[in-house]
Amino acid sequence: MRKLKTTELNRLSTDAFKAAEKFPVIVVLEDIRSAMNIGSVFRTSDAFRIEGIYLTGISATPPQRDIQKSALGATDTVNWRYFEKTEDCYQELSNMSYELIAVEQSDNSVLLQDFMPDKTKKYAFVLGNEVEGVSDYMLEHCSSCLEIPQFGMKHSLNVSVAAGIVLWDVVSKLSVERE
Repeated sequence: MRKLKTTELNRLSTDAFKAAEKFPVIVVLEDIRSAMNIGSVFRTSDAFRIEGIYLTGISATPPQRDIQKSALGATDTVNWRYFEKTEDCYQELSNMSYELIAVEQSDNSVLLQDFMPDKTKKYAFVLGNEVEGVSDYMLEHCSSCLEIPQFGMKHSLNVSVAAGIVLWDVVSKLSVERE
């Protein structure tokens, strides 16, 4: 066994990535405090060929040093938009017929492994502030909440880690449905 060299990874160029078919998924980062977390979500969104990222409120936007440091160029490939007000972000996604789903622990959460995405739908997964979580406003406008099962004491994941887990799960399920 040997590690593959960078030249053996068959990476897409920026132009090829932009032209490639994307999974019909938007990641909404609502009031994320850490620019490093935002950059990590950009990098993960590139890895899974996600349609885009919507940033709201206090979330930093590219080009910002800490975003660029963790995104490693993914801000050049992943489409993104910024909304000062979460309400405007919701309205945009609603107008484009996205189903909004919060990644949050709630009294009616659906466990991630039980969520089966419908390949005929477009999804927007809302991840909230590192301390406060998804806002009450967005929770009221989401069709459901996805919860990542956790078995330790904390029952809390870093927002970029949670995004990675959810995106991998959804993309892997959509990939199987496409075959």
